[in-house]
Amino acid sequence: MKYLSEYRDPVLAQKVIENIKKISHTPVNLMEVCGTHTVAISKNGIRQVMPKTVTLLSGPGCPVCVTANEDIDKAIWLARQSGVILATFGDMMKVPGSYSSLSAEKAEGVDIRVVYSTLDALQIADDNPDKKVIFFGVGFETTSPTIALSILEARKRGLKNYSVLARHKLIPPAMAALLSLGEVKLHGFICPGHVSTIIGSKPYKFIAEEHGIPCVISGFEPLDVLQTIYMLVRQAENGEARVEVQYKRSVRSEGNTTALKILDEVFEVCDADWRGIGIIPNSGFKLKEDYSDFDADKIFDVEVPPPKDDPPGCSCGEILRGVKFPYQCKLFGKACTPERPIGPCMVSSEGACAAYYRYGTG
Repeated sequence: MKYLSEYRDPVLAQKVIENIKKISHTPVNLMEVCGTHTVAISKNGIRQVMPKTVTLLSGPGCPVCVTANEDIDKAIWLARQSGVILATFGDMMKVPGSYSSLSAEKAEGVDIRVVYSTLDALQIADDNPDKKVIFFGVGFETTSPTIALSILEARKRGLKNYSVLARHKLIPPAMAALLSLGEVKLHGFICPGHVSTIIGSKPYKFIAEEHGIPCVISGFEPLDVLQTIYMLVRQAENGEARVEVQYKRSVRSEGNTTALKILDEVFEVCDADWRGIGIIPNSGFKLKEDYSDFDADKIFDVEVPPPKDDPPGCSCGEILRGVKFPYQCKLFGKACTPERPIGPCMVSSEGACAAYYRYGTG
């Protein structure tokens, strides 16, 4: 606990806050692109203690939230097929697609199972040789290696009834896409610690060099985030744009080379559809041809009707792009709550709307 308490020391935190106030003179918009950071900022009241010059915006850092309606529709279509078991992580269950949700389908008797790891999905395939087990894989670079590993393990075990509907996404291209849209003037990114543990710091270099935006990879404790904000403000005030690593206890510049090797073995980069943003070039993973026998997109001829837009009044798309704060959505806290969510940002525990609802809108 001593190790944790050092990152939650209120006296040290106050000193960092005072230091931010001392050096911050020019208004800056800093975006966190990790849902865990959004929760950490909200839970610890960090927005409330910032000077008026520092605005913290939430970006597309929740993997469940950025999954497009069409992809959820495809997962539901697959789950409905005879002889299929669909496995997925729990956060995906309540996220609405165009016409239904996995949770609603399960309530109707469709065989959908929540798993806590891909090993659980492999076990289901092992236990049900007469069924086709499909894992609905969503997430960023953090979880992608475990999905890739499950495919390698399935081949090693000789499992013929396991496949993956791969919808994994890559964070750095999404950051560049937000800058290209130009809807929000950003002056710095609070880069995701978990993702960066896998990919390292190098993939953000083009954000700093080509877009002139400071990037700091941050840990998740209160002092981590405060120090990260200080580092970003310092860069902005000095007219600098570099990639810095605050989360040095976990992130190496080259990343996790073992995990990267596994990713490179199984996946190749492809375009991906992001909710609220649309198609972002080279922002997703798909299975390489050598692993097409585990690719649900190729095994099944999926047919779904055209996807619908988000429900009327839902601002999840704008919130994921940092254009709106959650409380600026007219459904927030009224028609849309964690108990009765309308948009994915209220469904996921890492969604911006859920974090603002749970910890306050300040």
